[in-house]
Formats: sequence, C-alpha cells, structure tokens
Amino acid sequence: MHDIGTLRLTVLPTDLDVLGHMNNGVYLSIMDLGRQDLMQRSGALDKLFAAGFYPVAASETISFRKSLQPFQRFALETKIVGYDAKAVYVEQRFVAGGELYAKAFVRARFLRKGGGTVALDELAAVTGADPSEVVLPEWLEGWARDVAVPPSRATAPSEWP
Repeated sequence: MHDIGTLRLTVLPTDLDVLGHMNNGVYLSIMDLGRQDLMQRSGALDKLFAAGFYPVAASETISFRKSLQPFQRFALETKIVGYDAKAVYVEQRFVAGGELYAKAFVRARFLRKGGGTVALDELAAVTGADPSEVVLPEWLEGWARDVAVPPSRATAPSEWP
C-alpha cells in the first residue's frame, strides 16, 4: 500500500486543450486513475468496497513544470505520503524520460455508503495498511488547514470581501 504505483500512459488527442498540450483538467482526471490503480494493486479496493467505503478527493493542488505534448509517453507515479485523523494524503508525479513534468498532492477522505466519514483506525483495519509507516509532512498539514472549506452540512454562503 505504501509502495509507489506507476501507470504508463500516452497523451491522446482528446487530452489536449486549444494550445495543443495536455489540458490542466485532464491531469486531475488521470490522477484519479493512479489512485484507483494503487488501491487495486495493493488489494485494498475490493476490501474497501466490501466494507461499504469509498474514496473522495477533499483537496487537490498541482504544480506544472513542463507541458505534456500529443502522443508523448509518460508515467504517473502515485504514493501515499501521510495520514491524519480523517484523510489520506497522496503525492502524484507526471514523469517523462525520467524528468518531472508536474507534481500534485491530494487529500482524500473515505466515506461510508450509509453516510459518514471512515476513521483512520477503521481504514487501517480494513486495508491492512500501517499508517505509522509514513509521516505526514508538516507543510501538508498546514496546507489542508489553509484550503479547508466548511463541511457539507454547514452553511457556506459565497461572499466576496
């Protein structure tokens, strides 16, 4: 579960924006595939679904270094880099020819089909993952606090200063 998962992919014409390189939104969609692949290969996905748990992205940030071009081959590397009481933190990298093109971080939560958030100890019990194997970087804790929005059951009017 804490190994690096790698998907080898190619930029397709449907991935392009009007400037002819991979659209920034496509990166986020491809990142979903990387996280699902990591859970599937580790054997966790079937266990999570059997328990009635499913993942959702709570926060994402991505930084771009170079543009991926049409038909360029690249690898998406996915690794769990930490946990907090409610979430799993994942780093994902887009790499071509051994060179970093983009890097992203995702804070993902696991929810129950019947409602509610899955606690870290429950997640660990179902998947067999040991959260102590990875230490959440302090800056990611701060990032999660800084980008947090009110919970879905709280009021959250859109008010600009």
